[in-house]
Amino acid sequence: MSEGDSAGDSVHGKPSAAFRFFSRLGQIYQSWLDKSTPYTAVRWVVTLGLSFVYMIRVYLLQGWYIVTYALGIYHLNLFIAFLSPKVDPSLMEDSDEGPSLPTRQNEEFRPFIRRLPEFKFWHAATKGILVAMVCTFFEAFNVPVFWPILVMYFIMLFCITMKRQIKHMIKYRYIPFTHGKRTYGGKEDMGKTFAS
Repeated sequence: MSEGDSAGDSVHGKPSAAFRFFSRLGQIYQSWLDKSTPYTAVRWVVTLGLSFVYMIRVYLLQGWYIVTYALGIYHLNLFIAFLSPKVDPSLMEDSDEGPSLPTRQNEEFRPFIRRLPEFKFWHAATKGILVAMVCTFFEAFNVPVFWPILVMYFIMLFCITMKRQIKHMIKYRYIPFTHGKRTYGGKEDMGKTFAS
């Protein structure tokens, strides 16, 4: 294979202008993602705002219900992955390999590790909304359907899926939401000792 045969290379072995442009665009995009990482609340507010704009657009256009339904199913799948542990306890029940969730009060505390981390959940949800928004600009995606049936089907699917997830959470005794670091009693005034 010669030097100019690799992807993005021009005839003379240097990267093509298009390859350099998209490479630079990718770097800028990743830089903005990295800068947004610590601002969880701001990121989700922006995503909810985009979702609101999308819903208003669909309402005003009176169409694209299939796209909206697909977006809802996609977000439901992301949410279930967000609520699920990285290692499924039902698969680990028979084997003693790897870490598992504590099942008794006296067992060691292990933090809940999600299958889909919060940042990836936000990123995928936001991209999904943007893709759905782009789809509303193309008439080919405006498939005529009776939307109340889609709403009823989505509600049923949501209830069944969440019921199964809650049963799983109860059976294996895990809660996917924590508020801060777990604290233990004793020596509360250690900071004051060092300050004096």
